[in-house]
Amino acid sequence: MKRDSLLALLAAYEPEPGLEAEMHDDTVDFVKQHPDCFERSLLKGHITASGWVLSPDKDTVLLMHHRKLDRWFQPGGHCDGDPDVRTVAMKEVMEETGIADLQALQKGIFDVDVHLIPENKDIPAHYHYDIRFAFKAAEGQEIVLNSESKDVQWIPVAQVQDANNSESIMRMVRKTSAL
Repeated sequence: MKRDSLLALLAAYEPEPGLEAEMHDDTVDFVKQHPDCFERSLLKGHITASGWVLSPDKDTVLLMHHRKLDRWFQPGGHCDGDPDVRTVAMKEVMEETGIADLQALQKGIFDVDVHLIPENKDIPAHYHYDIRFAFKAAEGQEIVLNSESKDVQWIPVAQVQDANNSESIMRMVRKTSAL
């Protein structure tokens, strides 16, 4: 089954107690209930993948200023049918930032988040079940902007709250010290 690899990753992952654990359980239920969970055509929601990309010294994180949502986030996006969420996360990082030489900082999932995406033109409001991975970027790579972002920057981990202090982002900041 196309969803087995994601379900195995989710089964091996231990989320933070509380909100993340609830979102993890919701994500498992969503994946089990929807064979088409990797397709953005599933209008109630779909699986997305993103990368928490740290600099080689792990002191800064790569964030993009999202054009449509007008906020700073980690790079990521839709799976578009691909069940290999880690590969999707790496592809999205490269497409959205130009950073292609990445090393996984842990074997499995780094974070799980479920968030509502607001209605936009002909696309109804829907949920993103975001599977997040932690990466370390190799030295000397140049940032390249694409049409989805207003800006991409290396932001000191200690100052991320100045760019986006949402619980979703701050949870990843807290987890960074364990990497």
